[in-house]
Amino acid sequence: MANGASAPDAPGRTPAQAVDPRRSVFINCPFDPEYEPLRDALLLAVVSCGFTPRSALESGRVSVARMERIFQALYSSGYSIHDLSRCRGEGSEVLARFNMPLELGIAMSRRYRDGQAAPHDWLVLVPTTAPYARFVSDLAGFDLPPYDGTERSLIQQVMAWLMIHPEAVLALPPDEVLKRLGAFREAKAKLKAQWGDTPWRLLVEAAVRAVAADAQ
Repeated sequence: MANGASAPDAPGRTPAQAVDPRRSVFINCPFDPEYEPLRDALLLAVVSCGFTPRSALESGRVSVARMERIFQALYSSGYSIHDLSRCRGEGSEVLARFNMPLELGIAMSRRYRDGQAAPHDWLVLVPTTAPYARFVSDLAGFDLPPYDGTERSLIQQVMAWLMIHPEAVLALPPDEVLKRLGAFREAKAKLKAQWGDTPWRLLVEAAVRAVAADAQ
């Protein structure tokens, strides 16, 4: 165990049980095959700092609208991470994805809910090549960390940000988290073969096991 710390118990919980917002991190990122390697790195980075990743995907209830599920997960999380790297024109119609900026706006607005500052902190990930100051100009007033679009850079920036918070418990340093990606992906492949669309709860549990296996 790095730094002599004991294994954090919070990530061992499933998202449904993680009622403590101080240990919950809402993940706002693309969910497609192209982004999947970075999403794997993001989940392991969050778990390695003692936090539980949250997502609208943790509830597959068709009776609840997706936007409602986003609100439920985001408003019950003390933190959120937003990757805006896909805010660019794509396809023959050159359409950009604006779901991520929309969810970032919801997170930022929590400071003013009910006229009082809500306890919520957020991190924005934008690759250094993305002109975010032009497509989301209001972010120009914030000091966003440099991020080069690689798994290593993402892990370093996410973990450095999470570790400034008092609830963080370091299970593995960034380089060791990077090494655990292979084991995590093997576990994901087995889950996919069994389940097809893997439930979010099982995905988080696989991330916890991948971290714990190298933290003994």
